Amino acid sequence: MAGKLTIGRLADAAGVNVETIRYYQRRGLVDEPAKPLGGHRHYPAATVKRLHFIKRAQTLGFTLSEVAGLLALSEVSACVETRELAAQKLALIGQKIADLAEMQQALSTLVQQCGADAGGASCPIIDALARD
Repeated sequence: MAGKLTIGRLADAAGVNVETIRYYQRRGLVDEPAKPLGGHRHYPAATVKRLHFIKRAQTLGFTLSEVAGLLALSEVSACVETRELAAQKLALIGQKIADLAEMQQALSTLVQQCGADAGGASCPIIDALARD
């Protein structure tokens, strides 16, 4: 990989879409290099690493606003602050899993009621959704 990349080559190298890079630029996550007169913008090769960082952080559940915060952390305090953010994210994921398990149980019960009452006048699922 050369030292400077066009946006198309940067997108290919990072495994993202060109529009994704432009969106990240608008969000302030990736710098937009100056465009030379009559030429194309060229991105430093290090931008590929930054894009990989952003995508990996998203895969772990971090929002783009949270990713911006991670990118802005100073080297000195980065580990402590990052651990705190990751612990908060982990707790949020745990709560979402608990909420999903509760939803799964409620829907499972409704589906069983619906199957047991196949010839009834009303649908137990519709009745449960319509309750005040």
